[in-house]
Amino acid sequence: MRKTVVFVAAAVFGATALAAPATAQQSTSPAPATPPPGFVQLNANTAVNQTLVNKYVRDAPNVALAKCAGDKPTFTSPVLTFSNYTPGPFMGVDANVSADVALKPGTPAGTYELTVSCSEQNYTTQFTVPAPQVSKVPSGAAKAGDGSMAG
Repeated sequence: MRKTVVFVAAAVFGATALAAPATAQQSTSPAPATPPPGFVQLNANTAVNQTLVNKYVRDAPNVALAKCAGDKPTFTSPVLTFSNYTPGPFMGVDANVSADVALKPGTPAGTYELTVSCSEQNYTTQFTVPAPQVSKVPSGAAKAGDGSMAG
């Protein structure tokens, strides 16, 4: 009986040792893909604001960012204007150009395109513009703490 247990245990350990290299080969992950040569986005993906990429933020600074080859890249969009083009890196984003962004007055909520034209290629993304929030309290509305609700 002991010989059978020892033989079975040896067979299990031996099979495990032979199977280990095959398992190791299967778990090897493929090499990471090469990052794209360029891109364009609205607003940076930061640790604080991960949900703001490609979303216009009303009543806050907005920035167009791009990675371009060549000189004098330009941003275009049917609903945005661009100013203060700045070459060089931007915090936490692999970009080499940025520009301040302003929404054209009267732009309705929706999805729009943002394009950067580089010397060698153009890059386009889509971004969203949210509906404007109510910024003024309607006339006659109750106001907390002013006593208007007291009976």
